[in-house]
Amino acid sequence: MRSTLIWLIRLCSLTAWVAGAVACMWLLGATAMARPWHEPFVWGAVSVGCAVVRVVALWVLRGEPEADGFTDEFWVKLRTGAVWVLVAFSSAVFAAALLTSSSVGEKLDALRDAGAEVSTATVLELRSTREELNDDAVVKGYASRLLVSVPGGAERLTVRGAYTYEKPGKGTEVDVLWARSDPGLGGYVNESKDLPTLAANRWHAFQGDELGRGSLIAFIVVALIGSILVPVFTRVPDADDLQKTAWSAPHQTVRTALTVLVFWGWSPLMLGSQPGLVQMLAVVGSFCLVLLGHVLTSLRGFG
Repeated sequence: MRSTLIWLIRLCSLTAWVAGAVACMWLLGATAMARPWHEPFVWGAVSVGCAVVRVVALWVLRGEPEADGFTDEFWVKLRTGAVWVLVAFSSAVFAAALLTSSSVGEKLDALRDAGAEVSTATVLELRSTREELNDDAVVKGYASRLLVSVPGGAERLTVRGAYTYEKPGKGTEVDVLWARSDPGLGGYVNESKDLPTLAANRWHAFQGDELGRGSLIAFIVVALIGSILVPVFTRVPDADDLQKTAWSAPHQTVRTALTVLVFWGWSPLMLGSQPGLVQMLAVVGSFCLVLLGHVLTSLRGFG
């Protein structure tokens, strides 16, 4: 019975690590696609499920395995390093995906479902406009309601909330995302976004627009922080202390609870529904929950 529990824990650990890595990789580029994002959700569910089973098995086992080939210093350090690599990667993914996950919502999904394409349109009429200000009260762009004409397509296409860097006027040319099969859906104009990528509905880790560049910077910054922690929490502690932490039911329960919380928070966004307040807070703080949670539960490894 004890041997079975030990191998169940090890198998769940490996499966949870692999599934978690795949889920995070998918999430990194899924934000350029229409929801629902089934792939990261399914892989995330597998990872969380295995983590929960592992914790239950740890509580039943209540102890460490006998010495074998997987308890020597090399394997303990390697296993710990692998966990911290995933922690650093997943934290960076959450920070990057957070900047692009909200995108433009249902209208973009409807346009893509109708076969959206990108065309250069001419403004026929500027119906309304307002200045968009940055934190320093400096104009960064304009949000306008436009009536545009697409050559060879819709002669009169309504665009609400068109974002441009310069104030548009009659005769101004803009790139518009629209559906030839259903012009009644209107168009989508946003000069800060990569419209061809949005129209293609394909996996793209970092889009060629402002949000894409911002998410890349966020990913690099958090990944660098995580990469510093990898050798600190892998090489400095003794292998015996790392082994105790890895097989400690209370410590692993805290880590698993944070993992479940993060997955629960991201689930509505992945499935195309609106998250609640608590879920949105979990999304916003997801990279901190994972990173700081593992830091705090790893301090015991320093003796």
